[in-house]
Amino acid sequence: MDDRQRYDRATATLEAPFALLDLAAVRANAADMVRRAGGKPIRVASKSIRSRPILERILAMDGFRGVMAFTLPEALWLVERGFSDVLVAYPTADRHALAALAADARAAGEITVTVDSPGHLDYLEAAISGVHPRHEIRISIDIDAGYVALGGKFRAGALRSPVRHPDQAADLAADIAKRPGLRLVGLMAYEAQIAGVGDTPPGHPAYARAIRLMQARSARELVLRRGRVVNAVRELCDLEFVNGGGTGSIERTVREKAITEVAAGSGFFHPRLFDFYRGFTGHPAALFALPVVRRPSPGVVTVLGGGYLASGAPGPSRLPQPYLPAGLRYTADEAAGEVQTPLLGRPAEDLRIGDRVWFRHAKAGELCERFDTLHLIDGDTLVDAVPTYRGEGQTFL
Repeated sequence: MDDRQRYDRATATLEAPFALLDLAAVRANAADMVRRAGGKPIRVASKSIRSRPILERILAMDGFRGVMAFTLPEALWLVERGFSDVLVAYPTADRHALAALAADARAAGEITVTVDSPGHLDYLEAAISGVHPRHEIRISIDIDAGYVALGGKFRAGALRSPVRHPDQAADLAADIAKRPGLRLVGLMAYEAQIAGVGDTPPGHPAYARAIRLMQARSARELVLRRGRVVNAVRELCDLEFVNGGGTGSIERTVREKAITEVAAGSGFFHPRLFDFYRGFTGHPAALFALPVVRRPSPGVVTVLGGGYLASGAPGPSRLPQPYLPAGLRYTADEAAGEVQTPLLGRPAEDLRIGDRVWFRHAKAGELCERFDTLHLIDGDTLVDAVPTYRGEGQTFL
């Protein structure tokens, strides 16, 4: 039985559109990530999951410890529902959430917030100034892990923190130490240019070679700089964790002595953008089914909905992939539409009204912003249905 037959058989009683999660694929992907991590724990990036029951399933597996959240309200909600060790990986400007954190002893003990400047510290202190009694706030510093070359004329990597060098990190650590009620417990640095950029883009061999050269040089530069940053901060305080990496760089990042844990999230669902890495091969786990609702002309079918574009620089790589039956493609004029999506290709000749087309999202967790339920299959059996964040009435961004 091929995958399309398996998906159709397991979900025969469901009405499309709906989202599907293949548990066997999730387990296989998780096991491979643990192998690549070589014994260091993996912190689970919730932005790539966005389903509380799925987060619980993953954290119950060996090799995974802690959550990397994307907003403070999300972290507060997760802790309220029993999660622990939650690192908010992005700075927050939510005054109400900061005040709630300072007022709640358990939340303050389980959540770490991220800063990268004295301005963040000033904002945080102002937000919690009216809270009495007030609990100590755990702090992590975000370090810029981008690659800079040619005297600053070339940069690869996400534009995140202004803290790049050991003296800058040490100065911010010293500033934190002077402020009552704040405690520095960790460092994080996300090398997006390695972890989030596939090194085998199809059809572009010269570009692929350029990516691999950049990534190799970036990794060499970062292992030295990140180690020096960690040493400089450890001279001022004890650190509970030093976090780095992502799905695409696990095996590289864990080799650094300074790193105590890696983060990963997309690897569990293995969305389309993660097909293009030499270092690992994942199993597509998260899909969505759209029904055929029109046959406007020979060789063309139209499915309901489909305009679930991924974030990032706009372009074809941000479109969902018409996955099964294989061989379907978008029209140049309409691509993935808000309420309908025409598809071309030989398989369109065999599709009839009510048949399903299976898609993969370009990214992982963003799929869950479109659906309130993930239908779980194991093999060719539908075993459960669990809510996404949206399904629990939570929209954190």
